[in-house]
Amino acid sequence: MMSAEIFSSLNEALAERFGAGTEVTRRTGVSGGDINRAWMLELSNGSKVFMKENSSRNIGFFIAEEEGLRALKELCGDELRVPEVYALVGDGRSSFLLMEPIEEGCRTAASSEALGRGLARMHLADAHRFAGGGQFGFLHDNYIGAGIQINTPKASWIEFYAECRLRPQFERAASWFEREERMAFDAFLGRLDRYLEEPGKPSLLHGDLWAGNYMIDRSGTPWLIDPAAYVGHAEADLAMTELFGGFDGRFYDAYRETAGIDAGYPARRELYHLYHLLNHLNLFGGTYLRSVKAILEKYLQ
Repeated sequence: MMSAEIFSSLNEALAERFGAGTEVTRRTGVSGGDINRAWMLELSNGSKVFMKENSSRNIGFFIAEEEGLRALKELCGDELRVPEVYALVGDGRSSFLLMEPIEEGCRTAASSEALGRGLARMHLADAHRFAGGGQFGFLHDNYIGAGIQINTPKASWIEFYAECRLRPQFERAASWFEREERMAFDAFLGRLDRYLEEPGKPSLLHGDLWAGNYMIDRSGTPWLIDPAAYVGHAEADLAMTELFGGFDGRFYDAYRETAGIDAGYPARRELYHLYHLLNHLNLFGGTYLRSVKAILEKYLQ
């Protein structure tokens, strides 16, 4: 995958995409994000554009998001959509990501089923070209929220999860733990194969699939947004859907009917939660420490 061109100004990007002379006629703030400012732009040609904005030094957030969105878009079928990225902009002061807008509708039983089937089919698709030369990983490192996500390619899922997911997060969170806990965690990573299994096939994952990272449009079609994409075990995506809620039984039934869910998955689910809870501990502080320690107590014996 080639990196997207980065335009030096918003006007230049709009002219390239929509034609010379295209201007912003109205800019409306959009709420919901923690990391970026967001806007809905109305253009002089009648089009609308969704725009994220950050400082120029954080353009890497948008480069990584664009790469993840393109990967998901390649493997999503008709029931599941991903917004098109129109342009990346870095003008020296700010950075911008211009995207296809989504007109939000209501979540229904049918949209939940479509989301479950669509995610399952994406997980079943051939993802090898996104793994960066290994079985698991991604083309480049990216972000999980505002935190760096390491995607060094590995031949083993268990090794990848230990060394590129749990270890980096725990090392960042080391000050929250006693020396004995840190030593026990290091030993635990060495025996992670007692708890996790290698998947039957690698899958392209959304990577951060909580309820705020999908939308339903006015036609009832589900869309995936804000990925932290990589190639891994499909169970990691499923586990994230269960961490904070927002996915109903029809979603899981449709997923199970399409791709199946291994009977041993419930026993592994909390180990996949651990990565995201450690990340939240690192990003947002001690509110998440109790949840992290509750999981660790089951394993650090």
